[in-house]
Amino acid sequence: MTRPLPPVPARVVAAPMAGGPSTVALVTAVGEAGGLGFLAAGYRTAEQLAAQVAELRAASDAPFGVNVFAAGPAADPAVLTAHAERVTAWAQRYGVTPGTPEHSDDDLAAKVDRLVELAPAVVSFAFGLPPDGAVDRLHAAGSAVWVTVTDPEGARAAAAAGADALVVQGWEAGAHRGGGSDEEPGQLGLLPLLRLVRRVTNLPLVAAGGIADGAGVAAVLAAGASLAALGTAFLRTPEAGTNPAHAAALVDGPAPAGRPTTVTRAFTGRRARALVNRATVELGDDAPAAYPEVHLMTAPVRAAARAAGDAEGLHLWAGQAHGLAEAVPAGELVRRLAADARTALTAAAELLA
Repeated sequence: MTRPLPPVPARVVAAPMAGGPSTVALVTAVGEAGGLGFLAAGYRTAEQLAAQVAELRAASDAPFGVNVFAAGPAADPAVLTAHAERVTAWAQRYGVTPGTPEHSDDDLAAKVDRLVELAPAVVSFAFGLPPDGAVDRLHAAGSAVWVTVTDPEGARAAAAAGADALVVQGWEAGAHRGGGSDEEPGQLGLLPLLRLVRRVTNLPLVAAGGIADGAGVAAVLAAGASLAALGTAFLRTPEAGTNPAHAAALVDGPAPAGRPTTVTRAFTGRRARALVNRATVELGDDAPAAYPEVHLMTAPVRAAARAAGDAEGLHLWAGQAHGLAEAVPAGELVRRLAADARTALTAAAELLA
């Protein structure tokens, strides 16, 4: 039996953003304002995750979610050779050595074990389906299970695996493509994808990709989503742990759109949307599909660029609507999104009356 959505009066989800932006302060502010915040378990150990959950529960009683990565099979080492040469040249700029491109499942089994104990309102999976037995265990603990999909085929598979809701991620979304396949020839935008996924399942849909204001929230609700997930829109909030160079780059470039974005595997070995910068150009657009091997290879270089405040050497994850991101408190943003969505939906109803 599927579990219902947690109460989210604002209909707004702060999407999980691994690597720093999804802080306890951000999740707390979003939850207290009537949204649903997410901790990002990617790149953290199970024990680090447990400590974050304890800190969050001490700060707020609002429901929250936790997102985990389900990494795929190991890559053939031979496919890494050409990209390793580019990364080495990039690393020399910062005086560091690339990391070792080993395969790892991001401590998935240990994280599932801890999440069964911690029982957050939602556990979401990206990059693939939950491991065998995980859905039943999480359900028994009281957690709903969401799975990220980027095409109707992925939606069918997630529904068959027992998901309670689907995070439907359009091509406009920033950061990693969260579906099970890294090959996406369709490149479907969010609104048509929502309608196509609805043809294959009646599960609740959480829309993600290119949503940055109340009108965008209203649009996806009208298209059949139950909730709207925003990530890039929260990167400039003071509660987010976004690197200052990254936050500044979001509004850098020609107004109003800012810098262009590109979808690249260059930083992690998995397709992700980022702002175009020197790193995306120098690393090229033909990196292999090898996550987390490429992520581990480039991690020391990205850390050095972050420490130097060099936006040209960072992975500047951003959705296509990044020019709309504002430097306002997260709670204020959630309340504004909800109010503006109501206004937009009311205006649309009056127009059609």
